[in-house]
Amino acid sequence: MAIIITDDCINCGACEPECPNNAIYEPDAEWRWSDGTTKSDDAEQPPISDEFYYIVPEKCTECK
Repeated sequence: MAIIITDDCINCGACEPECPNNAIYEPDAEWRWSDGTTKSDDAEQPPISDEFYYIVPEKCTECK
């Protein structure tokens, strides 16, 4: 993965628009498989982090 969110993250949001698959989310934000993918599952998923921007690795394709 080319983008890695580290402990140095200051929650500025600069990484979010860089992701071609919409796999990066704000802290405490629920996410959906359908955001930026062709998957039909539109159910909201629980946040992965409530403190920092986070990446949903299963949605990644471009950075691998």
